[in-house]
Amino acid sequence: MNTLYGQVKKQILDKAAQIKLLVCDVDGVFSDGRIYLGNDGEELKAFHTKDGFGIKALGASGVDIAIITGRRSNIVTQRMQALNVRHIIQGEEDKFPALTALAQQQELGLDEIAYIGDDIPDLACIEHVGLGIAVQDAHPSVLNGADYTTFTRGGFGAVREVCDLIMLSKGSLAGAKGASV
Repeated sequence: MNTLYGQVKKQILDKAAQIKLLVCDVDGVFSDGRIYLGNDGEELKAFHTKDGFGIKALGASGVDIAIITGRRSNIVTQRMQALNVRHIIQGEEDKFPALTALAQQQELGLDEIAYIGDDIPDLACIEHVGLGIAVQDAHPSVLNGADYTTFTRGGFGAVREVCDLIMLSKGSLAGAKGASV
C-alpha cells in the first residue's frame, strides 16, 4: 500500500493496526544520536517538532506512548513530559526486561506493542514485539531484525512517520490532532 512516506506491505499495516503501545528509544530515534556537551558539563540534544506532533496526535488517537533509554537525562524527562508521554523509563541498559515489565504492568501482550530503535541494545525488543521498527540509519543488525524500516532518519521525523503509520492503519490519521511542540 502506498503511504505518505512510501510503499508499505499490507502485513505491516495489519500489524500496526493491532498496536496499543508505542515504545521508543531516545538517542538515535527522537534525536540524531549526537550529544552536545558544553564546557560546564551542560548537555544538549536536538528534538524535531514533527516527532512532537506525531506523539501528541498518536496519544490523542488512543495509543499509549513510552520511552526506554539507556541514559538518564533531565532533557529527556522535560521533553517527554511536554509530549504527555506517560511511561518514561531511563537508565535501562538492558531494555528487554524493562519492556516486558511495562507490558505486564499495562496488561498488554508483546504483540500489541510497537518498538522503534536504532542500535544493538534495542534489538531484543524489536525482535519480540508485534511491530519491530528500525530507523533508516540504524545499525545493520537492527535493520536486519526489524519488521519495518522507516524512510526517515532518526532525529529527523522517524517517530512521526511511525505515528502516522499506526494512525493510518487504524483509520485515525485524517483526524490527527496535536501540536508541533
